[in-house]
Amino acid sequence: MARKVGIITGITGQDGAYLAHLLLSKGYKVIGVVKDVPNINKSRLEYLSIADQIQWEKCCLTDKKEVLNLLERNHPDEFYNLAAQSSVFKSYQDPILTLHFNALSVATILESIRDTDKSIKFYQASSGEMFGNVNTFPITENATLYPVSPYAVSKCTAFWLTVNYRESFGMFCTSGISFNHESFLRNENFIIKKILNTAFDILAGKKDYLEVGNVDIKRDFGYAPKYVEAMYLMMQHDIPDHYILASGKSVSLREVIFYIFDKLDISRDKVVVNQDLFRPNEIMDIYGDASKAKKQLDWQYELSFFEVLDIIISESINAVT
Repeated sequence: MARKVGIITGITGQDGAYLAHLLLSKGYKVIGVVKDVPNINKSRLEYLSIADQIQWEKCCLTDKKEVLNLLERNHPDEFYNLAAQSSVFKSYQDPILTLHFNALSVATILESIRDTDKSIKFYQASSGEMFGNVNTFPITENATLYPVSPYAVSKCTAFWLTVNYRESFGMFCTSGISFNHESFLRNENFIIKKILNTAFDILAGKKDYLEVGNVDIKRDFGYAPKYVEAMYLMMQHDIPDHYILASGKSVSLREVIFYIFDKLDISRDKVVVNQDLFRPNEIMDIYGDASKAKKQLDWQYELSFFEVLDIIISESINAVT
């Protein structure tokens, strides 16, 4: 039986690395799409000991000719689109770039699949940020989308394109609406990784304090390796659909910071709130209901975020010792 071929965009990021590891463990040929082959950041893939098992392809995801060539060369069974400008903060600084890449890349990939081979299964990485400031919790797949940042607007566009191609052209287009999910491999631009890195810098005498914005915001945090399992399960399901991936509980940033600092025996006095770091139109609380994914996909998720933090802290300690 021929090996399945999976293309992953955003493969050098947290989710891409864990997804590549999962697909390889299931016997897939994994193709990683990057903007520039000579300058690939393989650190996460090397951490998982899989960097030498990836076939690399250079491709501009907003250029239809390049995407068509990518598909025609590799004949994938599954296409996982994880690439995005994924920072809410940066989306306020450069909304045009955020909207251009996050929306146009998805339209280009979907149209290229439609023109090449409609049997290719497509996964779109969507975000809980699309729901914005909602009043009814927990959030389900039926909740109204009300994006409150340029990033969220761009992800809504990509989400609806995925739905549209599924319904209009009968394509296998599925979407995972992931709430915050963390790991040791998280990019340093994300808040949990920033907190951890600063905490270890304080212990090493490199920094005196942690400077943060609004610590009263609450988020639904999960564990990335478990979330990529759900992505894979969506692509194996008979019927394409969209699913919320969430832990079902929210915790405040204050709770997270104090848990990490207490665990590492750092004084809570070393946390400094800076009003200049508050984001415009901030979402104060958000958490999702993953019942649909658990029921239809048999996705298993039971971890509390403090258990996740214990895992990440342990890996971080091992990395610096």
